[in-house]
Amino acid sequence: MSLNEVHISSLVVHVVPQYLNATKQTIESFDGAEIYGESEDGKLVVVIETQNQGYITDTIDAINQLDHVLSTALVFHQIETDLDDEISTTEK
Repeated sequence: MSLNEVHISSLVVHVVPQYLNATKQTIESFDGAEIYGESEDGKLVVVIETQNQGYITDTIDAINQLDHVLSTALVFHQIETDLDDEISTTEK
């Protein structure tokens, strides 16, 4: 059994619209965080990919504590496991 796993989570982050660009830059500075969409009213779709579930919860907390962030909501979390097994199967 492989211990490799990847945690993929998506969040909706609501930001005061005037501070959207600055907040996006800060969020993108977190390891594994990418912004996949945004709206003019200050909503961002953020995806976090990491090997550690605790990092996701820590990152959500950090984003939620940023100035001008109104709310952060986890909308999806998936765990991919046994990635080495999948790679070795496809290479055969």
